[in-house]
Amino acid sequence: MHRSMYRNASYTQADGPERASYDKAVVDLERARAKQQAAADESGWNWKVVLLLLSAAILTVLITFGLMALLVTLFSTALLIFILFWSGTAVWFNLRYCLLAAALGISCAAARVELGYRAVAWGTTLHDDGIVPVMDGMIRHLMGEDPDSLFVPQGTSKGLRAPRAPGFAVPTEAMEQLQRKLSHLDEGTIAVCGPRGVGKTTLLEGATKQAGFGFLIQAPATYAPHDFLVSLSVCLCQKYIQHEGYTAPELARLSPFHRILKNSRRRIRALARWSSFALPAAALLILGASSAARSLYARYEASASDSAHTVARIVQHWIRDVWNGHAVVTSVTIIVCAIAWWLSRHDPWIPRTLGRLWTLLGAKLGIALALGSLASAYFDPQLRQLAPHVHANTFGVAALLAFGWFYSWATCQALKLRQAHLEIGRWTLYASDVCRLLAAGLGTYLLYFLIRTPSTYTLLADPQNPLRLAGLVTGTLLARAAGWRPRPAKPHLVTRCENHLYRLQTIQTTTNTLSNGTAQIMTLGGSHATSISTMPPNFPALVQEFRDLLTDIAKVLADRKQRVLIAIDEVDRLGSDAQALAFLAEIKAILGVRHVYYLISVAEDVGAAFVRRGLPHRDVTDSSLDDIIHVEACTLKEAKTILDKRSEDHTPHTALLAHSLSGGLLRDLLRYGLQIEEIQAKTRTHELAHLARELILEELSETLAGFRILLSKQQWTQNTSGILSDFHTLCGHLKISQCVCSDGSLLHALEHFAHQPPGTQPSHGDITDNARQLIDEAAAYSYFALTLLEIFTAPGLDRRSEQALAQSTYGSHEILAEARLELSISPYSARTLITHIRKAWALNNSPSIDVLSPILRRMSCPLHRSRPDPFGLRNS
Repeated sequence: MHRSMYRNASYTQADGPERASYDKAVVDLERARAKQQAAADESGWNWKVVLLLLSAAILTVLITFGLMALLVTLFSTALLIFILFWSGTAVWFNLRYCLLAAALGISCAAARVELGYRAVAWGTTLHDDGIVPVMDGMIRHLMGEDPDSLFVPQGTSKGLRAPRAPGFAVPTEAMEQLQRKLSHLDEGTIAVCGPRGVGKTTLLEGATKQAGFGFLIQAPATYAPHDFLVSLSVCLCQKYIQHEGYTAPELARLSPFHRILKNSRRRIRALARWSSFALPAAALLILGASSAARSLYARYEASASDSAHTVARIVQHWIRDVWNGHAVVTSVTIIVCAIAWWLSRHDPWIPRTLGRLWTLLGAKLGIALALGSLASAYFDPQLRQLAPHVHANTFGVAALLAFGWFYSWATCQALKLRQAHLEIGRWTLYASDVCRLLAAGLGTYLLYFLIRTPSTYTLLADPQNPLRLAGLVTGTLLARAAGWRPRPAKPHLVTRCENHLYRLQTIQTTTNTLSNGTAQIMTLGGSHATSISTMPPNFPALVQEFRDLLTDIAKVLADRKQRVLIAIDEVDRLGSDAQALAFLAEIKAILGVRHVYYLISVAEDVGAAFVRRGLPHRDVTDSSLDDIIHVEACTLKEAKTILDKRSEDHTPHTALLAHSLSGGLLRDLLRYGLQIEEIQAKTRTHELAHLARELILEELSETLAGFRILLSKQQWTQNTSGILSDFHTLCGHLKISQCVCSDGSLLHALEHFAHQPPGTQPSHGDITDNARQLIDEAAAYSYFALTLLEIFTAPGLDRRSEQALAQSTYGSHEILAEARLELSISPYSARTLITHIRKAWALNNSPSIDVLSPILRRMSCPLHRSRPDPFGLRNS
C-alpha cells in the first residue's frame, strides 16, 4: 500500500465529509500555531518560563497563605500590570506578549484535540471504505482465480472438537417449525423424525432448555417398559425437586448413627463459625455501650419503675374484676377471643396479621430509631458549640475520605466487578478484593484522621456518642429484622416426589417382635414376630402414579405460565420400525397428560407410518402422536452458518466440500469440518484441491474397505471372484497413493470401477442378490466420490460453478448433497442423479482413454510447486 497508485485509490474510494473535516482541522491548527509563534517572537522573554514562574508563585501563595491571600495577590498583580501599562515600559511589552502566547497556546491545544477527533473519524472511514476494499481487490488480483479456495487456520475450532458443547446451536428451519407447533398447542405428543445424525438430539436439547420445566431422557436400546417408566418417574421427581430449589434425597448408604453424627458435625461446624463472629462482636458492642446504657438506666430507673408498678396494679384490678364477675362485657369479649383463637388453628390468620404488621411497622421503627440517633447529635448544645472550631480544610479532607470509602465499598458490591480479575502467574487478583481492601484502608485512615485532629477529637469524645451509635446499630438491626421471613414449608408436591423416589429406589422392611415369659425354675413363655416389606409397584400402578404426579406438577407450573416438556430421545436406536412402534404402544399410556408436551425422536419409518394416517394402513401412531416434524438435512447456507459458529477457519469452499460429503447431516458435517482441519495440519497445505483430494480419497478408502468386509461374508466362486480382485486393486491404489504424481493408476482404476453401470459385472448372474446389491452400492459411491474429486480438484471452481448452474439446475451446489443422501436410499436412483450432475459440470460419462502423462502430473504435484490438474480441466 506504499505505492502512490494504491494510496490515491484508497483516498479516492473514501473521499467524503470526514476527509473535508480533517483537512479543515489541519488548517485551523496550523493557523493557531502561526499566531502563537508570532506572539512569542514579539516578546524578548521565553513565554514558557514566564508562565511556569507565574503558576508556581500562584500555587505557593495558595498553599501557604490560603485563598484570601491569593485573591489579594492577584489584585495587587493586576494593579501592578495596570501601572506598567500606563507607564509603557518594556516590561509591560514583553509580559503582554508572553500572556498572549500562553492564551493562544490554549487555542492550539483545543485545535489539536479537534484534529485528533477528526483524524480518528477520517482514519475509520479510510480503513473501512478505502484501504480494506482496495487491499481486498489487490489480494484477489494477486491470488488469481478462486481466491476463497485457500484454507488458512488462524483461530480456534472448539465447536468442532466438542460437538455437544453448549453455546454453538444455530437456528434452523426445524427449530422454528417446532416452536410454531408448541405455541399453537396447549399439550400433545410431537414426533421428531429424520435420518440419523441430522440433529434430532440437538433439537430436543434446545427445546428442553427453552421450556420452563423440561428434561431429556434416553430410550434404552433393549428396553423393558416397566424399567423405562421407573427411570422416567425418577428423573421427573429429581428434576422437579431441583426446579423448586430443593436437593433431591440420596439413598441411605450409612447407618442411622453415622448419618446423625455426620449431620451433627456439619451443624456444629456451622454454629462454631457463626459464634466466632457473633460472640466477639456482641461482646465488643456491649462493652462499648455499657457506660452509656448504665447512665441512661440510672437516669430513668425511678420513673420507669413507677410506671411499671402502675401498669401492674391496673392489670391486677382488671383481672380481679373479671374473676369476680364485675366486668360482664369484658368476660364475654374474652370468651369470644378464646373461641376465635381456637377456630383459627387451621388458618393462622392472627400470626399472619401480626407478621404483616411487624413487616409494615418494624422497618419504619428501625429507620426512625437510626435517624433519631443521628439527629440527636445536631440538637446537642455541646456539639453545636464545638462544631464551628473545625477548620474548613479538615472538613474537606474528611468529606473526601468518606466519599472515597463509600465509593470503594459500593464498587466492590457490583456484580460485574466481582467477575473481573487479573491473572498474575499462579495468582488471581479480583477487582472486588482490591476495592474491598481500598475501602478498608480509607475507612481506617478516616478514623485515624478524625482521632488525630484535635478539633474533631473533641466531637468524637462526647459522652453521648456511644449511646447514639448503639441506637444506630439497634435501628439498623430492627430494619433488617423486619424483612426476615421464616423459611416456607416444603411444598406438598416436593414432599410427594421425595416419597415417590423412596418408593421407587428403596425396599422398606419393618419387623415387629413380641416376646413374653416367666423367669421361674422352669421357663414358660412365647414369642411372636411380624415382618412387613413394601412391594415395588406393578406396571399399571406405576403408570397411574406417574400420570397423577405429572398432572399435578403440570397444573402448578401452568399457573405460573411455565411450559412442561419431556423429550424422549434415541427411539430410532431400537432397531426396526416394528420395535419402535411396539415401544410407542407400551408407553402410550403415559402420553396425553394435560399441559404436558412430549417430544419423541423416531426413525423415518415411524414418521412415514404417521403421515399415512386415515388411509387403510393404521397403526399405533394414529392414537399416540398428535403431530410430527421432519428434520431435513441442513442446506448449504445453514452449513456455512454452523461451521462459522463453531470454527473461525472455514471458507465457503471448505464448507461446500464438507456439506457435499455429509449430505447436510449435522453429525457428519461437523466430522468432515474437523477432518479438513486435521488434514491441513498433517499435510501443511492450504489449497482446496489438495485438501479435497486427501479427504475424498480417505473417505473412499474407508468406505470400500467396509464394503470389502461385507462382501467377504458372501459366497464366491472362481468365476465371480473377479469383483473382489477389483476391490483389492482399487483399495491398494488408495493406500499407496501419496501425492498427485502417483494418481495415474488410481484414477484409471477408479474410473473403470465407478463408470460401470449396474448389471455389467462379469458373471453377474452367478452373484447372489445381497452381493449384487453391495457391489452396486459400492460402485455408486465410487461414482459419487469420483464426481466430487473431479469438481473440487480442478481449478476455477467459482467459474465452473457458474457455468454448471447456467447449464441446468443439476449444477447447483445443493444437488451434490442431495446426491449423497440419495445414496442412502438407492444406488440406482443415485447413479442417475450423479449422471445429470456430471453432465451439468461437463464431466466425462465414461472412463477417460487418454490419461495424463506422468510428466504433466509431476509438474502439477503440490510437492513440485504447481497447482494440481489431474483431470486436464485447467483450460476447460
